[in-house]
Amino acid sequence: MASFPAVRFLDRTTPPHIVTLILVSGVGALSTSIFLPSLAHMAEHFDTSYAVMQFAVSGYLLTTAVLQIVLGSVADTFGRRPVMLASLALFVVATLGTLVAPNVGSFLAFRMMQGMAVAGIVLARAVVRDTVGQNEAASRIGYITMGMALIPMIGPMIGGALDQAFGWQASFVLLALVGGAVLALVAADQGETSRAQGGGLSAQLRHYPALLRSRRFWGYSLCAMFASGAFFALLGGASFVAGRIYGLSPLWTGIALGSPAIGYALGNFLSGRFSVRVGIDRMAMMGCAVATLGLSVSLLLTLAGNASPWVFFGFCTALGLGNGMTLPNSMAGSISVRPDLAGTASGLSGAIMTAGGAVLSVLAAGALSVETGSWPLQAIMAGSSACAGLSLLLLRGTR
Repeated sequence: MASFPAVRFLDRTTPPHIVTLILVSGVGALSTSIFLPSLAHMAEHFDTSYAVMQFAVSGYLLTTAVLQIVLGSVADTFGRRPVMLASLALFVVATLGTLVAPNVGSFLAFRMMQGMAVAGIVLARAVVRDTVGQNEAASRIGYITMGMALIPMIGPMIGGALDQAFGWQASFVLLALVGGAVLALVAADQGETSRAQGGGLSAQLRHYPALLRSRRFWGYSLCAMFASGAFFALLGGASFVAGRIYGLSPLWTGIALGSPAIGYALGNFLSGRFSVRVGIDRMAMMGCAVATLGLSVSLLLTLAGNASPWVFFGFCTALGLGNGMTLPNSMAGSISVRPDLAGTASGLSGAIMTAGGAVLSVLAAGALSVETGSWPLQAIMAGSSACAGLSLLLLRGTR
């Protein structure tokens, strides 16, 4: 690992400032969540079903899963800075495309292209790992994702308010403006933190077997997949639960969707504060236990006849708290298996995480109906969080 001078904001000769890493990661988080309260209105606008429109969530996640593999490997080859800049520029172009799309097919095509924003999430983690050690990386990733937690917390609220005031398109106008501003910030503040290894993408792919044979890599990656999968399942079904089952307006749907992020901010603070002292494995396991317990209580209360939006969304704060403790540590662990391949490992583990999340998002949407109520989604989230904790058993006996 190279030695870097102290960080100076807007100085590309030093590592990028943590504010830049938070904001560039936040573009992808905002793109995932801001339009969720508008899904029903978007389906009406394009004269399609809710299930088709929901592909804007699950299809986007699948696209980002593939992109994380490619972007992480390409960034290890050609460097973090050029890949970050190109990806953000394409995100802005795609966002403008969603505003002029004449039909649902073209809208969804531009929506998939918006997945380029995932470069910010993948490469922010890799930049951190380029510059600090494993436990310190977990701490810094915790602080970065704590800042990111504010974005999905307020994103749906802003999206719901914009929808009611101006229509669903206003959320995408905001995304284009934010993407352009962050692109300018990255150009001014982020220098290069990785030495290009050369050889192209095919050369990087040859390193995958070393990662895929590692029990530690799979333990951390599967933990992240199941932990985040509970949240992605929520994204896939929460709009239906809020609007169709509990009758909430777009604004209140947005507010309710922000509930996990309240806990997520606290969980990431705890990761940033204690991961170095406690260790990443123990912090991740404690987070899985918190999420599983909270979601199980929510499920039991609903099955006992106490179903309400307060029970459903209130206990989602436990999901956020647990994931805030689990994800920074499991991510830091997965990219530390081979520090020389931090970008490739970040992309591959992120792809595993996101692909699993996309499957759970589709599963959650398909399992719900007005007749069933919210319990199938609560069961999926609780089960996924439990599987995250079980995945950490793969770490036993490894170093």
